[in-house]
Amino acid sequence: MRFGEAVDAERVEGLLAPDGGGPGAAGGIATALSADVYGEGEADRLLGRALAGCGDACVVGAIGHDFYDGERDGPRGFPRFTNPALRGPEGYADYVRMATERSLERIGIDAFDVLLLHNPDRIGYTSERVWEAMASVREAGLAAAIGVAPGPANGFTLDLISCLERFGDRIDWAMIILNPLEPWPGELCIGAAREHGVRLITRVVDYGGLFWDDLGPETPLAEGDHRAFRPPGWIPVALEKIERLRPIAARAGLTPLQLACAWNLAHDAVECVVPTLIQEAGPNARPIEDKRSELAALPAERALSEEDAAEIGAIGDNAGCMALKGASPDHEGGERPDRWPLDEGLAEVASRWGIDPSRDLSQAPAPA
Repeated sequence: MRFGEAVDAERVEGLLAPDGGGPGAAGGIATALSADVYGEGEADRLLGRALAGCGDACVVGAIGHDFYDGERDGPRGFPRFTNPALRGPEGYADYVRMATERSLERIGIDAFDVLLLHNPDRIGYTSERVWEAMASVREAGLAAAIGVAPGPANGFTLDLISCLERFGDRIDWAMIILNPLEPWPGELCIGAAREHGVRLITRVVDYGGLFWDDLGPETPLAEGDHRAFRPPGWIPVALEKIERLRPIAARAGLTPLQLACAWNLAHDAVECVVPTLIQEAGPNARPIEDKRSELAALPAERALSEEDAAEIGAIGDNAGCMALKGASPDHEGGERPDRWPLDEGLAEVASRWGIDPSRDLSQAPAPA
């Protein structure tokens, strides 16, 4: 994502190793996530080098973007393997098996602990054949568990809930965006995950790096840094909210980043938090190794009271702050790879879960 300064491969390998890179490191993090499309396989290879000789590690993989047969569409990336221009439903199982085996080969392991369907399109959420294919790699011993990772941007709320309703008996894990400054719309999915026994991985816990406490309004953002596409002024607004969170963090004996992790983990069904380790630019930037140690030191026990968790959520309330991806009442026109109309079936899903799409999934009008 071009976040912060470039970091050489050797340094990244040290961060990904379960011991955190050698003597003096905090260790304590033996889980790593990869996606086959990142670097068109290079992220897998880098992770493989990091894990070589390290013994037990929990590896989460992700497949779904077809960089084998598809052509990159500029910043939109590679097409999903379910794109009808690439193959029909009869080819889904072969692709999923091939992509899984190739990713495992690059990492140098025999099986994933979790394999996620990465950034699915509408077909990926709704196709019986897709989830038969995902389940088949689990049955073949290539993954101990399977799941779905919506994205990359925020949304896909009703699509994910519908997917869990239809295929929750096969899905073990789902990944959502969630942190104290982005409780919406991720919290809307938690009830469905709980009801269907699906465990949640929550990403972007650091809120674009702000909870690491070394990103400020004057911090330079590199050309192409995805955070530069956020609305103007997002950093000062968020920092003001973080200042209001500091007394709660102090009471709990937590850093701001640890508070964000603890708040996520206080939600039912949330069992894993995934912040992004960003080497910021400028003289006040913290080494990413220091950030990793802070993450590894997160207390295992529940650190927040229900009252504290509710107060944090109220401070960070972001409902209606953006146009959501996936099925949305704001979408106009035809179906796109990451946005589509809200149909009758998804409206019924919303009704079952007490969600009013026009109220709960629409972007709020800009203040006059």
